Amino acid sequence: MRCAAVFEPADPPRDGRLAFWDPHGARPPAPHHGEPGEITVAVPRDGSITRVTVPALRMPPGAALPILLRARHTTAHPATAFWAAAALAALDLVARGRIRPLTSTDGHGVWHAGPLDAADLEHLAALAAALPPEARATPLPGTLDLPDPAGLVRAFLDAVADEMPRAPGRPPLGPPPAATRTEEGALRISLRAELIDPATGDLRLVVQVHRGAEIADAATLWAGDVHGFGPRARLEVTLAVRRAARAWPPLERLLRRPLPDTLSLTDEETSALLGDAARRLGAEGVQVHWPRELARNLTSMAVLGDRETLPGAHDSGLFDDDRLLSFDWRLTLGGEPLTGAEMDLLAGAHRPVVRLRDQWVLLDPELAHRARERTQKPITAIDALGAALAGTIEVDGTRVEVAARGRLAALRERIAEPAADPVRQPAELTAPLRDYQLRGLGWLARMTSLGLGGCLADQMGLGKTITLIALHLHRRAAAYGPTLVVCPTSLLGNWQREIERFAPGTPVRRFHGGHRELTDEGFVLTTYATMRLDAARLAAHRWGLLVADEAQHVKNPASGTARALRTIPAAARVALTGTPVENNLSELWAVLDWTTPGLLGTRTAFAARWAEPIEAGDTATPERLSRLIRPFLLRRLKSDPGIAPELPPKTETDRPVSLTREQAGLYEAAVRQTMTRIRAGTGMARRGLVMKLITALKQICNHPAHYLKETGSLLAGRSGKLDLLDELLDTIRTEDGTVLIFTQYVAMARLIEGHLTHRGLPATLLHGGTPVPRREEIVRRFQDGDIPVLLLSLRAAGTGLNLTRADHVIHYDRWWNPAVEDQATDRAHRIGQTRAVQVHRLIAEGTIEDRIAGMLRRKRDLAETVLGSGEAALSELSDDELADLVALREDPR
Repeated sequence: MRCAAVFEPADPPRDGRLAFWDPHGARPPAPHHGEPGEITVAVPRDGSITRVTVPALRMPPGAALPILLRARHTTAHPATAFWAAAALAALDLVARGRIRPLTSTDGHGVWHAGPLDAADLEHLAALAAALPPEARATPLPGTLDLPDPAGLVRAFLDAVADEMPRAPGRPPLGPPPAATRTEEGALRISLRAELIDPATGDLRLVVQVHRGAEIADAATLWAGDVHGFGPRARLEVTLAVRRAARAWPPLERLLRRPLPDTLSLTDEETSALLGDAARRLGAEGVQVHWPRELARNLTSMAVLGDRETLPGAHDSGLFDDDRLLSFDWRLTLGGEPLTGAEMDLLAGAHRPVVRLRDQWVLLDPELAHRARERTQKPITAIDALGAALAGTIEVDGTRVEVAARGRLAALRERIAEPAADPVRQPAELTAPLRDYQLRGLGWLARMTSLGLGGCLADQMGLGKTITLIALHLHRRAAAYGPTLVVCPTSLLGNWQREIERFAPGTPVRRFHGGHRELTDEGFVLTTYATMRLDAARLAAHRWGLLVADEAQHVKNPASGTARALRTIPAAARVALTGTPVENNLSELWAVLDWTTPGLLGTRTAFAARWAEPIEAGDTATPERLSRLIRPFLLRRLKSDPGIAPELPPKTETDRPVSLTREQAGLYEAAVRQTMTRIRAGTGMARRGLVMKLITALKQICNHPAHYLKETGSLLAGRSGKLDLLDELLDTIRTEDGTVLIFTQYVAMARLIEGHLTHRGLPATLLHGGTPVPRREEIVRRFQDGDIPVLLLSLRAAGTGLNLTRADHVIHYDRWWNPAVEDQATDRAHRIGQTRAVQVHRLIAEGTIEDRIAGMLRRKRDLAETVLGSGEAALSELSDDELADLVALREDPR
């Protein structure tokens, strides 16, 4: 007879019961330790679910464990097999010491399973997802609803965790207890053997530490015939003790004749067991359990900041003259700080167990050292601020909690508060700031007045430029000095027009081309290329504010442009960007390390502490990093409530197209020929071939003439994309619409330009090689309605331009980064747009474009957290994975 099993939780958890029942209604066999009875279950009957009372056998989890473990080796009912798997998980947690004392809802002192690490949580979630209906068939009172799977599994784990420490003599987990007593205050240990698998006789050891006066519950390792472990028990236990003794030699004394039940510890042995010995034993699978009556809640934290706050001192003074801040240790017992006298007591203690506040506490050697050396080397103010915001600091490879005091605490509270210091709009500003822009101005004013800098990362089109102009006007009253704006060449004209429009009368000069003049007031505008060439002259000038617009241009800190920018001193630095993270978190580090040097540590340290855990899927690290950078990065999206309610809607549509026969032939030939070379390649040569293949396939998807480098030939009828583009443009122009066409390839843009001209629909091309005066003329004519179709290269024209005349945006080919693509779309969908914007993305069906488009749809939110490294990441795929990615599918579904 195959019985199902259900678990009935209780409070305290140890009173929970496994109930075995036969789905056919028969009475289960009753072993001597079972409790016959009945349970009510919900079962399917005649096409519906009904409540049925059936015979059952209830057993405590500890008594049920042998049955469950044996069921793993038989053809058990799925419900019983499930609880057998849950039992293994529970025993693993207990064996690893993953249990903790708590108070239950009804006030009982209980043991709960925990704390659980990420792997434990993932395993338990998988268990809950696999829970069959018969394993939780007991319906909730008055309903036919079954218990929550996750809660039921956790209740079972808690029941096992609560019962096992209380019953070491209950089969199969150990022998009956033996009572011994030693002198008050001494520490002794006993060794307990736990059976892992009754079928194989595998066992593990647990070292249990006791107060000498309270050792009555000690389990005796050698009592009787080591009950429950089989005929070779004594030999197996002896071998296990010998293996453990290699990790911690004092255990060897448990093998002396006559065989002792317990072992007294010296102070040195106790100290070792508090530290390295416990780790060595853990590596051998031996757990160390400390008694509840020995409080282990003595902890330490780092206290950073001024010991005394001087009268009239302000938090902004923290960053004057490379000031250092004090670093002291604070010890707490149960969360309450120790007094100076108590710290002195611990500092002078020479034993690992001391009496403190009417209780015995274990004094870790490291804590004793911190009590003696409670004052550490001072640290820089920026390091202290970063630690205070993150809440932890690393000391000798260990991360410890941080408490701030004095001006550091005041500064942390001030900048951690989301609401910015209120400021008025400067009277000289000729346009009213929206509420969110005024809040952004207040935030920038607060951060720059403290000398901290910041990154305004509002989504494109929300008015970062006017907010920065307002900041200059706000700071001008304090005589900070002129503002230097470094931006892409394409934005010089836009910056000058915006300053002249919103701050008339404010001096503005271009430091560019043949006329490079500086000023002691107003704005100076320059490009990244000019800044790199003339960094020494710019660095010698006094700047009140240094602004890096489109700061993603310096996301590579090793580039010459980024290094040159870092040489220019200023009273404050502000980065403007719509994409603080394009590809990976090192770009975020590059931007914030420029605005506020030292905040995130070195690039290597940032990668080890933050980037690598986040990119590996750690779920807790992103929140800690967010806590650290939140005061220094302001990010608002158009979709945020109240940000841009007047902005018209944006509709995004993927437009799948089929390859022509010519395209399909070229595509398959390129895959076949290049994959043969890729399979034979290694290292950098292989990576280069992968990138060459990807580029070739994207060009073929665009048009055969693009791949074959043809010019001047007729293009119609050879590309599904170009045919669809013609159809879209005919419809858009019929409706008197205006359109932007983005492509990442200038060569393809020239082909489209020639094709449209041949059709009688002239299009204007703007790319990276377009001179600045010509670029500004094109933008003006487009906005005036003289240019109906504007072709743009994605990288050169995807940022900074205001093209709100357009109500259609066509992405002819995809840039495999949604953040960059969104920036391009935002040339039209931004403040000032009055019409709904239609976005069309052309995608070749069945190709690599199709597969990547699906990946982008699933991972669009990664632009706000962590992105992969775009196309370059594909070079790391295996041959089979790459072949599957690039294969041409007849049925793209």
